[in-house]
Amino acid sequence: MAATELRIFADYFQFAVMDEETDDDLEGAWTSETVADAIAVSEQVIGIGTQVNMHVAVTVEVLDERPADDHPDLALDAYDHVVEASLEVPTGRLAVLGTTDYLPDAVKFDVPEGFVRVRAARANLANVVQPGEDGFGAPGTEERIRLLVWPTGERAEPAVLKRWPHGRR
Repeated sequence: MAATELRIFADYFQFAVMDEETDDDLEGAWTSETVADAIAVSEQVIGIGTQVNMHVAVTVEVLDERPADDHPDLALDAYDHVVEASLEVPTGRLAVLGTTDYLPDAVKFDVPEGFVRVRAARANLANVVQPGEDGFGAPGTEERIRLLVWPTGERAEPAVLKRWPHGRR
């Protein structure tokens, strides 16, 4: 699995994964339930909720198929909160960006045209330090998110695979 490391500004406690040419948005998709789940979904956009309103470390991996549940690097125990949802990518180009970033400048990934599944596995949530708090910017205080993307050919409902019980700080 080849991984791409990104640092994304999670403005408004979220960032987006979307088709590169969509005019779709998440208007109305963020509800009290989706905020608690840390994932909001529309036709061609997924919003990934974060613990912070600042930069997060994001690793993106595009896979050929669904990851094996027993893969040691993908064990749910290694993460604090894990969600996944389907996304339609008719162009075959997936953009990952902050919600206030400029879409043409976003990092883009080639994926099969059609439906893909996006899994967001968030880690280090207990150690996150917000701007203005003691220790802000110290090593080990940044939220880390691993995005896995694989083709599915069909839409499936969003799912919370593991829930962070403490909510957003």
